Amino acid sequence: MDQGSDEQRARQRVDKWLWVARFYKTRSLATQAVEAGRARVNGERVKPSRDVKPGDEVLVRLGELEWKVEVRAMAVRRGPAAEAALLYVEGEESRVRRETMIAMRKSGPQPVTHEGRPTKRDRRLLERYKRED
Repeated sequence: MDQGSDEQRARQRVDKWLWVARFYKTRSLATQAVEAGRARVNGERVKPSRDVKPGDEVLVRLGELEWKVEVRAMAVRRGPAAEAALLYVEGEESRVRRETMIAMRKSGPQPVTHEGRPTKRDRRLLERYKRED
């Protein structure tokens, strides 16, 4: 029975590991991501109950960003971000690609959101802008 507990500590459900490693804010979000195929283990689409162990490669997609990490350890509970960072090692290629995407997003134009009709002030500014051209 003692070996069983050691074996259990060496493995953890993929949805729980993603939550503990702080890729998702809640375990239910991690479960939904795995079910939707946004998190893969060793290149395969898996179910949330699939166990991960040290040495497994996990691919996590959050929006436009993608992490390709190697599982290093398991954790019993969700802790601070500094502890969570010790649970995995991100590949160099993955890190460079992700940082490039973040830099591109920051350097690009910011989306303008319009909700409803312009206010009187906005309309006057637009008219003034049009007259200047």
